[in-house]
Amino acid sequence: MSLTPRRGHFLVPLLLLAVWLGVGGILGPFAGRLGEVATNDQAAFLPRSAESTEVVTAQRAFRQDETLPVIVLWTDQADGRLEDRQAAAGRALASLTSASGVVGDVSPALLSKDGEALEGVVQLRPDLGERLPETLDRVRAAAERVPGTTVQLAGPAATQADLSDAFAGIDGLLLAVALVTVLVILLLVYRSLLLPFVIIVGAVLALGLACAIVYVLADHGVVRVDGQVQGILSILVIGAATDYALLLTARFREELAVHRDRFTAARAALRQSWGAIVASAATVALGLLALLISDLTNNRALGPVGAIGVGCAVLSTLTFLPAVLVLLGRAAYWPAAPRPDTGRGVWPRVASLVDRAPRKVWAGSLVALLACAAFAPTLASRGVGLDETFVDDAPSVTAQETLMRHFPGGSGNPTVVIADADRLDRVVDTALATKGVAAAAGVTGNGQPGGTPLVVDGRVRIDVTLASAADSDAAKDTVARLRSALHAVPGANALVGGYTAQQYDTLRTAERDRTLIVPVVLAIIFVILTALLRSLLLPALLVATVALNFLATLGVSAVVFEHVLGFGGTDPSVPLYGFVFLVALGVDYNIFLMSRVREEALRHGVRQGVLRGLVGTGGVITSAGVVLAATFAALGVIPLAFLVQIAFIVAFGVLLDTLVVRSLLVPALARDLGAVAWWPRARAFPTGGGRAAVDAG
Repeated sequence: MSLTPRRGHFLVPLLLLAVWLGVGGILGPFAGRLGEVATNDQAAFLPRSAESTEVVTAQRAFRQDETLPVIVLWTDQADGRLEDRQAAAGRALASLTSASGVVGDVSPALLSKDGEALEGVVQLRPDLGERLPETLDRVRAAAERVPGTTVQLAGPAATQADLSDAFAGIDGLLLAVALVTVLVILLLVYRSLLLPFVIIVGAVLALGLACAIVYVLADHGVVRVDGQVQGILSILVIGAATDYALLLTARFREELAVHRDRFTAARAALRQSWGAIVASAATVALGLLALLISDLTNNRALGPVGAIGVGCAVLSTLTFLPAVLVLLGRAAYWPAAPRPDTGRGVWPRVASLVDRAPRKVWAGSLVALLACAAFAPTLASRGVGLDETFVDDAPSVTAQETLMRHFPGGSGNPTVVIADADRLDRVVDTALATKGVAAAAGVTGNGQPGGTPLVVDGRVRIDVTLASAADSDAAKDTVARLRSALHAVPGANALVGGYTAQQYDTLRTAERDRTLIVPVVLAIIFVILTALLRSLLLPALLVATVALNFLATLGVSAVVFEHVLGFGGTDPSVPLYGFVFLVALGVDYNIFLMSRVREEALRHGVRQGVLRGLVGTGGVITSAGVVLAATFAALGVIPLAFLVQIAFIVAFGVLLDTLVVRSLLVPALARDLGAVAWWPRARAFPTGGGRAAVDAG
């Protein structure tokens, strides 16, 4: 048989390469266009069934659609009193009544009790999007007409503008950091000049395809995309595509060492790798799709978007990458050359340790993980205030601090109550008697509290000002007390909403989501592992180990967040996002390892299967773990506490899983249990050397 490939053999690889290059040329630009269909309007991501969401709908009956308030603050440049400039501030606010983007009448300028600050509220349209900064600039320009004052902008509109600034340039910056990080690691690991660029190109092509699909779906309202989802998609696709590519290229290198024919080597590599790659991708995709059962819209948005990204990553890995590897052959690894395993290096030594003392290895690993997991309950996930949303100081945070020094914390951002009009006085009295409430009044036809309230279909709106900052824990507790009190008013049919109530409902919904989604994801992983490994006991052990790894990561994160990074708590979605990513991605490495162990065990027996599988996959899985950890760590370049926390949890958790769980705990358990681990198919594996006598397929 001739070892020279026929020209016809190159036809399929060349065709696949041409298709992918066409995809890159046509769809690649969409990777930088997701911002066009992204929204950072938090009102669009409310819990579907929450009381605060009902209030948003009820407000429309008063011709008062959900608005985005900006609070204008004036303080004297010399820290003096401002009574003589209250009229000028009022005129400045009045000049904005018909301005573009402004909804309804603006409030009058109110003087603080200490006389050292003035406050006014301007209601903006919530759908301004990219026009929000210029609208805020007009508000600021009008406010600065008051002489001798310093102007600051606070409230949801100012916060949203700061969020937009934080996500500005996310496409280019995040992608550049992730790709450069991955490229450097691949160059160091493979010591090849060409292969790292091939892997990077495959990941970028997958990202371009994923972004194009998500763009079309978001543009037609099928999915929602915000800055967080946008950033996570880029990191997820790059990380997943690189992980899968490392597994395939490592197997191709092994096969090239024993097959001179590149086509034979490629077919063997694909045949031995595709099952583990598809199973890993299915685990991540289905784990993300489990977010669809969440009641939070942003969680549901991440599910299909992330699953699309993973699907594109595995498609690129199983089509583009093999085509390029076949075309390049051994040149892909230049200047290194594919060689058979010599049995030297760190992983044979690790395998020897596992073989000599498996019980000590898994017991020691288990104790260390349990010690870390003991701190997991200390991670506070009650949400964070505005002062901890941004890693760096933001103008809206400074303005909020000024507001709280001179006015009740909830000023300009009231809690909204919708109730029956014939119970107005009783509802107002009950609200005022609730601990934590500073003021309450019915809202008139022009949208201002006080005076004769507007009655629509027998219902009125009441604005309740809280004593604490609208995003604080104390304000959320006040909302809970207020709801309890108003729901008890006979015949009032009161609904409590507004910004603080939305935050409270989001927190409660996130807690419910965790209790529902976590077991669903674990069940999905168990089913996939059972189908792949054709065992029941081993998948159960693997699921338990990745869950323990997650708890250990949360424990370490709790200590680092509080004592190193200075975070007082986390957003309620952080543990759920961390769980889905860490567990779904972490089980990838167990899939890569145990699928290889099963393959080797069927030939050489369970003991040798564990050792050969660990040696054969040790280098590539560790490389994949380091790449994935570094990729997710790139999220830390975005100055938002949420993404910094997600970056740490996933990066640290992946490294812990790669270096401890997959390298020590799992192999030691499999070695100690022997054939029992593969119950109920234990008889399928030979007890000694040689090939299995019973077909396990």
